[in-house]
Amino acid sequence: MPSSIPAIAIAAILALAPVTVALAANHPAPLQQLRIYEIPRANEGVFHDRFRDHALRIMARHGFAVRSIWRSEHADKVEFVYLLDWPDVSAMDAAWAAFLADPEWIAIKKETSARDGKYVESVAVRTLEPVAWSPDRAKTAD
Repeated sequence: MPSSIPAIAIAAILALAPVTVALAANHPAPLQQLRIYEIPRANEGVFHDRFRDHALRIMARHGFAVRSIWRSEHADKVEFVYLLDWPDVSAMDAAWAAFLADPEWIAIKKETSARDGKYVESVAVRTLEPVAWSPDRAKTAD
């Protein structure tokens, strides 16, 4: 999968995102993080199970606010796409470091990978900083 995502694809994904999540609709997050994982078609089911049953729970423990999750097919590849809200870059970096070092997550990844093989082929990450004139920002000024 190419490391860059066309701007139109990002715009389409964001247009589908709900306006409210962990943060109130009138206080959108200062930034979002878009993550796109290319996953092996043969392991799609177990990937979704692991993310739903384990990753989300452990992420919540480390302060992650998952806005929305999608499945996509692009260039004959299966993609798992999700959008996170963050108060700032330092909180995002600290939460990721804590999540990746979490002993429970490390054990789950080791066990599931040994049993099922590769879960992720590649990862594309974009940190999205809002522009002041974005339609979702304009309505919060009222």
